[in-house]
Amino acid sequence: MKLTLNRTEFMQELQTVQRAISTKTTIPILTGVKLSLSEKGLTMTGSNADISIETFLSVENEKAQMQIEKTGAIVLQARFFSEIVRRLPESTLTLEVLDNNQVAITSGKANFTVNGLDADSYPHLPVVESQNSIEIPAHVLNKVVSETVFAVSQHESRPILTGVHFVLENQKLLAVATDSHRLSQRVIPLESGETAFNIVIPGKSLTELSRSLTDEEEAIQISIMDNQVLFQTKTMKFYSRLLEGTYPDTNRLIPSSFNTEIEFSVPELLQAIERASLLSHEGRNNIVRLAISEEAVVLYGNSPEIGKVEEDLSFEKVTGDPLEISFNPDYMKAALRAFGDTSIVIRFISAIRPFTLEPTESKGSFIQLITPVRTN
Repeated sequence: MKLTLNRTEFMQELQTVQRAISTKTTIPILTGVKLSLSEKGLTMTGSNADISIETFLSVENEKAQMQIEKTGAIVLQARFFSEIVRRLPESTLTLEVLDNNQVAITSGKANFTVNGLDADSYPHLPVVESQNSIEIPAHVLNKVVSETVFAVSQHESRPILTGVHFVLENQKLLAVATDSHRLSQRVIPLESGETAFNIVIPGKSLTELSRSLTDEEEAIQISIMDNQVLFQTKTMKFYSRLLEGTYPDTNRLIPSSFNTEIEFSVPELLQAIERASLLSHEGRNNIVRLAISEEAVVLYGNSPEIGKVEEDLSFEKVTGDPLEISFNPDYMKAALRAFGDTSIVIRFISAIRPFTLEPTESKGSFIQLITPVRTN
């Protein structure tokens, strides 16, 4: 194998596949990146137990300036290899596989020789049947991930809650995440396909997926088989394992009747919560309190060690019963960031029942739920 190509374009693809490579693997070859060169271009693969990423750099890509002298394949130690490529002096580099799986890396006056591994020993990626697949715009998928993934559980005690639950039926895609203290649910209509599925994708996989996507990609094909999901663009394949088990029925958690409703501008409320949490973070109990009446809505933060804060909040309108409720400000901040620059309506039942947050224009397509903190 021997090829010369543009270092910047190569580095970009290398960084994408590196997202899937872990130094803490029990299979030594998986600490490496697989390079496979054909007449059509260069395929790069990285994998760990949970995700695998394969990218393709085409010989027709003019930016890559690819000159292929000899096809072949090799596995290189990912961490050292990327550090070497990053520090090479020229804008192009040449890779050549020598005897005994050694690889010469040349750029300008710099010459490295590194030890590689036989590419035939690298595990094969799963073959995913594409009958059970849908297409979705990349920016839509990214938005759904950013609106839900922050609410997955960080604790392995209930593994199923560390993932986002995706259900596709009747041309609607439902995504929901909960850690049992909060919940975020998004529903989007899809134009394509009669496919139906019910899967749970690890939150960590989705975070890496959204980092790997560029906005230039128009559509992503999502294909599913027994224990794997494949997200495919023109130049990348991203595989993730699926979580096993039954996701809890979250529909029954979302209340349908409320006693108090209030409308806020998200950026203003978020800034106020950030100010109040400056003190609450310093205390033993990380909570803030909201007091709602027809005349005023007041936010309180308190830390016996540091002091207290009190702020009259600007709101658009309030209806219903007066209420005092306490909650974790970090949950509220994460929820508000997922909405972006818009107005929301927050609906309460009582001081001890979960409350919902929803964009004023949402009509049920995006809803979040936060469980209050009992302070008595």
